[in-house]
Amino acid sequence: MSAEGLRVLPSLHGPAETLDRLEAAVTRHGMTIFARIDHGAAAKKVGLELRPTVVVFFGNPRAGTPAMQATPTVAIDLPMRMLIWQDDKDATWLAYNEPAWLFRRHGLVDDGSADVMVDVLASIGGEATG
Repeated sequence: MSAEGLRVLPSLHGPAETLDRLEAAVTRHGMTIFARIDHGAAAKKVGLELRPTVVVFFGNPRAGTPAMQATPTVAIDLPMRMLIWQDDKDATWLAYNEPAWLFRRHGLVDDGSADVMVDVLASIGGEATG
């Protein structure tokens, strides 16, 4: 499974524990969780089945606002988000957009912040899945 600009990590934990670990890691890194979208729960409400599939939106307005001031289109991809899902073999996965891909997508000049984002997202993803 691959999509351009997407980083995908296998989790050692089930979806619920991966989600709990993700939210704890985000908070530990001093960021705010803005929203959680539970696609599985939404599917169930309309009588459909979907394996656990949750997107968590998080970030730090102090970090994201300057990018949006410079390039308003980046707001479509901010705040950052991570997807947790369970596949048909009951394996749990976590995915997120690679910062360099976001910078290229929106034509942002990298002032070094992409490297910082790479490190932070890798740390959060690793804490959630490891």
